[in-house]
Amino acid sequence: MYTLLSGLYKYMFRRDEYCILILGLDNAGKTTFLEQTKTRFNRNYKGMSLSKITTTVGLNIGTIDVGKARLMFWDLGGQEELQSLWDKYYAESHGVIYIIDSTDEERLSESKRAFEKMITSEVLEGVPLLVLANKQDVESCLSIPDIKTAFSDCINKIGKRDCLTQACSALTGKGVNEGIEWMVKCVVRNIHRPPRQKDIT
Repeated sequence: MYTLLSGLYKYMFRRDEYCILILGLDNAGKTTFLEQTKTRFNRNYKGMSLSKITTTVGLNIGTIDVGKARLMFWDLGGQEELQSLWDKYYAESHGVIYIIDSTDEERLSESKRAFEKMITSEVLEGVPLLVLANKQDVESCLSIPDIKTAFSDCINKIGKRDCLTQACSALTGKGVNEGIEWMVKCVVRNIHRPPRQKDIT
């Protein structure tokens, strides 16, 4: 009887698990975004102070539950020497969150090169992509139209996948909930049917 009830409980409360990569250059705000996400979606989670977050060397991992979906995040280091390791995680991923530092115009072309290399990987073909223009709380930041213009020649390379470009402030939490909820819808839908191409312009 216990086995039956245990099995029924697990069935009713089980969650489908999806792996989400968080990519972008170092200092783009990836770890801050992950901490903000865990704080917002995990009840009673006491994360680290956002002001004390340092550059990731290697990998940060986090998990949240949204409805019947469990998202497992892999926040990968964005330094140039670590970008060569990104593709080792592609095959296991169901979605990608690419974070851009909207305050760092000097490194925008570097971010674009890393983005372009990532989206042209055949392993990620059809995987939903959320592009976050981070640090929108800073007055001097680049706007969403600025970011889209800088990345405009990448649009045709995005291929047949759901894609959304959105303003975000990982520090204040602006755009975090909306971005995660969009990603959940896409990865769940992606399991059941081929993804559709979306125009992000």
